[in-house]
Amino acid sequence: MSASAGSLSTSFRPADTTTPAFTWGRYARAGLLTIGVSVLANAVFFYLAQVAVQYDPAFLPLGNVSAPIIFTVFPAVGAALLYAGLLQFVRKHAAMVFALIATLTFVVTLIPDFTYVPTLDGVSNAEIGVLVMMHTIAATVITRGLISVRRQG
Repeated sequence: MSASAGSLSTSFRPADTTTPAFTWGRYARAGLLTIGVSVLANAVFFYLAQVAVQYDPAFLPLGNVSAPIIFTVFPAVGAALLYAGLLQFVRKHAAMVFALIATLTFVVTLIPDFTYVPTLDGVSNAEIGVLVMMHTIAATVITRGLISVRRQG
């Protein structure tokens, strides 16, 4: 009994393994990955910027890397939960609505950087620039990471 490759390939039929474009498990993985990448990106930027900008120890937001990590994790978790709710209830336009909310939130988060932070002890314009860049990095990574998951209909 001899079997050729052609006869084997026609007799083998794999089970239907198509998966839907959206699953909550896939979203959970994307959300956790997004949170991790945003924290890592801001931590790396914190250390790279320290090469060019001497952080004043009196300026607590840049006193050590834990502050940027904390202020990245909590908004990222909140964003992931918000987008999950939008995926559940808005469905088709969740990414557009989330991008709009994220843009407005980003603009609002910059207000203290230009109004309150300059009044703190030990702050320089360069340090304010670092904070603004960290907000930009976090907003970009979080928004792009989360809206990469879309739900059909």
